[in-house]
Amino acid sequence: MKMTGAEILLEALRREGVEHIFGYAGATICPAVDVLRSASDIGYTLVRTEQNAGHMASGYARVTGKAGVCLVTSGPGATNLITGVATAYLDSIPMVAITGQVPSGLLGRDIFQEVDITGSTDAFTKHNYLVKDAADLPRVIKEAFYLATSGRPGPVLIDIPIDIQNQEVEAVFPDEVNMRGYHPSVRGNDKQLDHVAEAIGLARQPVIVAGGGVFLADARDELQLFAEAFGIPVVTTMMGLSLLPSDHPLNMGMIGSHGNLCANKALAKADLLIMIGTRVADRAIIAPEEIHRRMPSIHIDVDPAEIGKNLQPELPLVGNAKVILQQLMERDIQMDCIEWRSQLQEKRIEELHREYPWREESVTPGRLLRALGKKLQRDAAVCVDVGQNQLWSCKNLWLKDTRFLTSGGLGTMGYSLPAAVGVKVAQPERQTVVICGDGSFQMSMNELAAVSSRKLDIKILVIRNGVLGLVNQIQHTAPYHGPFGVALDGSPDFEIIASAYGIPSIVLENDALLDGALERFLETEGPCLLIANVDPACTTND
Repeated sequence: MKMTGAEILLEALRREGVEHIFGYAGATICPAVDVLRSASDIGYTLVRTEQNAGHMASGYARVTGKAGVCLVTSGPGATNLITGVATAYLDSIPMVAITGQVPSGLLGRDIFQEVDITGSTDAFTKHNYLVKDAADLPRVIKEAFYLATSGRPGPVLIDIPIDIQNQEVEAVFPDEVNMRGYHPSVRGNDKQLDHVAEAIGLARQPVIVAGGGVFLADARDELQLFAEAFGIPVVTTMMGLSLLPSDHPLNMGMIGSHGNLCANKALAKADLLIMIGTRVADRAIIAPEEIHRRMPSIHIDVDPAEIGKNLQPELPLVGNAKVILQQLMERDIQMDCIEWRSQLQEKRIEELHREYPWREESVTPGRLLRALGKKLQRDAAVCVDVGQNQLWSCKNLWLKDTRFLTSGGLGTMGYSLPAAVGVKVAQPERQTVVICGDGSFQMSMNELAAVSSRKLDIKILVIRNGVLGLVNQIQHTAPYHGPFGVALDGSPDFEIIASAYGIPSIVLENDALLDGALERFLETEGPCLLIANVDPACTTND
């Protein structure tokens, strides 16, 4: 059957189970958008800047496990999308990004709104395509979704010139993917698994370091079962937060330069490190050489390129975390780390019941976030931005069966609000909360339009301190000479901004009003903005 490239694109997306697209139309993507217009089975959200199409697709992907899909035009549409794609790449989020392109016969002539987007994104996509024949589209789309979701997930970009979208060809849709040389490992090597089981059995002070790869492998349940079966304490990276509830007896918190004391103590005193689905990045493990010197380690990851990149393990194990944890559970591992676990649990209980200072003229960040977490529904999704708000949330937010989403690898400010839109579009019944600072909120507050137009019940907490908080905090320490370029002078009245979008707001002035404000915030029907005034002198320890 003859179809245009645009019609092939839509049918191929439908065959991949795509239910929603986030995008921004423009001239070179109009053929695809025109076909999408008549597709009653695929929803569409108009973003207010293309970067946020990537973040919405990311939020959608992270709670569904499916590839998020975004679609934008060429030129500035495509270049604006780059940050959203790079954010997904650094956090291994499955995504298919589709860009329009100028006519293929004019490529390379620098005509209106032409950019080499495949060349521009080569370093931070898992793969990308420039389609030069509409007959290739069925194969390209099939491969793109397979690449995005298999092995170590990541974004794949497809650039389609406008004439290819209009080209009419006989369409043949493949039933399966056959990519020579791309065969990601799933099961762990049996002999290596035996060595890993033996090392775990010999340890007396083991600790599991769990990262975002556990979520990506859908291995949350397997991690908990494995840790509980052998009584092994668990610490997480930032991307692994919420793998276990905050008060789970084996959860010792988040490691790293901005982590919990108990988690870092566990890392410092352990005699065996079991790393699962983590890049061993600098924020999580500050001195990998020292860790390597003091204790043996096991590194389980689906991407062989990550093993040994930052910390050389004694026992590498390549494969899918879910499958490998199931394989390990089948082995007879005998171990005893009761005394070790008890020491850590005592410290963890102290942290979980920390007393915060009382402020009469502003809000204590830690107190605010601890109280918010306890009031959330058990399976809420919390989308957290970057900066002090992120670190306060990581250390203090009480997590139940919550899903904690943030930008970890790239640290992209403005991520939280569009990501929450993606979450809410995917799962309308799930309680969804945004936590951001007044700096990061202003990077994406235009997406209040998406919240308002779709009537999304998203609760947005803005921690307002009038400065770029984390940079301000850093500039107060040596070798810097004081704050510069961090005062958010000229910021708008957020209450009026929210009102302009038809969204109610609440201002929280001090700790005494905290409980009442949170109850009104969470009980408001539909979206709501809570503005919490925080002293700019507060640091990430408050």
